[in-house]
Amino acid sequence: MRLTRVFVDGTLTPGAIVELARDTASHLAKVLRARSGDELILFNGDGREFTGAIEAVRGSRVSASIGAARSVDRESSLALTLLQCVPRGDRMDFIVQKATELGVGRIVPVLSQRSVVRLDESQSASKQAHWHAVAVNACEQCGRNRLPTVEAPQPLLSYLGALTPIQTPGLLRLVLEPEGALHPRPRAAPSMVAEPVSGAHIAIGPEGGFAPEELEAFELSAFSRLRLGPRVLRTETAAIAAIVVLQARFGDMSAVSDDTSRTTDS
Repeated sequence: MRLTRVFVDGTLTPGAIVELARDTASHLAKVLRARSGDELILFNGDGREFTGAIEAVRGSRVSASIGAARSVDRESSLALTLLQCVPRGDRMDFIVQKATELGVGRIVPVLSQRSVVRLDESQSASKQAHWHAVAVNACEQCGRNRLPTVEAPQPLLSYLGALTPIQTPGLLRLVLEPEGALHPRPRAAPSMVAEPVSGAHIAIGPEGGFAPEELEAFELSAFSRLRLGPRVLRTETAAIAAIVVLQARFGDMSAVSDDTSRTTDS
């Protein structure tokens, strides 16, 4: 039986007792009907996971004992940054969840000229905290022991303006553009890259697509346009499809292994 994985925002020390966060404890006690002695896996984002067991359940409060640690590497060799225009409704939750499961290391929510969503400073901070929680839950489910970075929403042009316009060898910069060429320029095409690829920025537009001046800004920041087939994809579909393509071509989805994790005792 697969053990429940629990994220702890703090130091984990073998032999110590830790009080679990209120939401986590409530879920364990009320939904999973956890009892004293039930085994867990604990992690705090430092790359290790710890054996653990529930020490006590007191109403909606749960404490757990911390056991031995081991390093478990489930991170992709491809450093992926998802530059995602924030869509309407709860679709950003879906994108953050699936991007985390697929191994994205950094998620940068942006607001573009045609974005329907508009956020003030307080709303941006609230959204960032919410999406961080979504990423934590996804890590608990998928087995990652390092959390992806989820940045606060920011204007697209501000983000691009802070990037160096010079492209680094081995790092792709791609912007999905349904009206662009089906086959991008050879220097950036995933199927035609000569040098080893160690990382990629992939930019996904809002419901109405990027404005012409934004596409020009991408060009100035050394992004190449990429089109994923002949159909126009929804923003959330495009994000997941692009990540899968890159992981399959350059990352840890390119080969099937019986042992997908690398572990060392520590």
